[in-house]
Amino acid sequence: MLYLDAAATTPVRREVLEAMWPYLTQEFGNASSHHEVGRRARAGLDAARQTVAEVLNCRPAEVVFTSGGTEADNLAVKGIALARRDRDASTTHVVTSAVEHHAVLDSARDLARWDGFEVTELGVSPEGLVDPADLAGAVRPGTAVVSVMHANNETGAVQAVAELAAVARARGVPFHTDAVQAAGSLELDVQALDVAALSLAGHKIGAPKGVGALYVRRGTPLRPLMSGGGHERGRRSGTSDVAGAVGLATALRLSAEERPAKAVRLAGLRDRLITGVLAEVPTALLTGPDPREHPESRLPGHASFCFPGVNGETVLVDLESRGLLVSSGSACSAGDTEPSHVLTAMGYPPEVATTAVRFTLSADITPEQVDGIVAATRDVVRRLGSPHG
Repeated sequence: MLYLDAAATTPVRREVLEAMWPYLTQEFGNASSHHEVGRRARAGLDAARQTVAEVLNCRPAEVVFTSGGTEADNLAVKGIALARRDRDASTTHVVTSAVEHHAVLDSARDLARWDGFEVTELGVSPEGLVDPADLAGAVRPGTAVVSVMHANNETGAVQAVAELAAVARARGVPFHTDAVQAAGSLELDVQALDVAALSLAGHKIGAPKGVGALYVRRGTPLRPLMSGGGHERGRRSGTSDVAGAVGLATALRLSAEERPAKAVRLAGLRDRLITGVLAEVPTALLTGPDPREHPESRLPGHASFCFPGVNGETVLVDLESRGLLVSSGSACSAGDTEPSHVLTAMGYPPEVATTAVRFTLSADITPEQVDGIVAATRDVVRRLGSPHG
């Protein structure tokens, strides 16, 4: 089997497992304990926080470890919005985009449903990009937080985060970005991005599932969402997962070191795949930015298409029977019979959006394997689109 769903999750790296192992065995202490065993665990947690901070170019105290990207997104969107409303009761407006991961969209909608906030969901271009002018028009007095993702998990579209964040910052509004899909592929320097908050998930970059992190710029108001022992400087209660934090930090460091060379290789493979599919399947529609025209606007290693006239799920099944594991979009929405909210926001009719297929490549894929993927996709779509199926 050839795994072509790296956007959904990645295997845990050996180096990560080796770094975690001591904290799963002899260094098993509670990092909040004051005895020697606890102090050693605390040292491991502090070192992990320092490593994450170095990759993100921030202070260690600005790193909050979480259970994953979903919790990090919830904490950023809800925590910042509620904290700012606590300071000023008129601050009850949230701005996000229509193509966000549900962890952000549903967090914003929860604020509207339960806490009296108003939410503006910005539209996007046919390529899935937010126009900074639209954001400028949406931010107003009373806007508590803006959240626009760094890179889209379904289409690979890369937003102009620094430009968008500058719009929000000029108006005194904290800007959060969900960088879960961007990690390992894009630069994560929070100073260059100019963001107030940034979310990460370990399992996208070779760390285990169940660990993530949130960068929160010093001075940004943040109401904790969980009550308890006041861990993570009072921002996220719960006994620290030292091994998970060490794993995340190790994976993030390795990803940052490997990123320049890996991104170049994956971009080449991505372009080979896109060019091949569009040439061999004339009806195919590339979703998201065309990297042949705007290479910086799409994640390396990410190619997604709609195949009008065929059923996307059937394409997945047929490709799997040929040894190719792909997806129809977000793994979090697997089994959902509704068309992708991302693709419909980009203007695709529902009947076309349901034909989506996503290919996300690992760095060990070869050009010859990409050619095989193209040929298999051509044959499957041709067979399914014929009158006799």
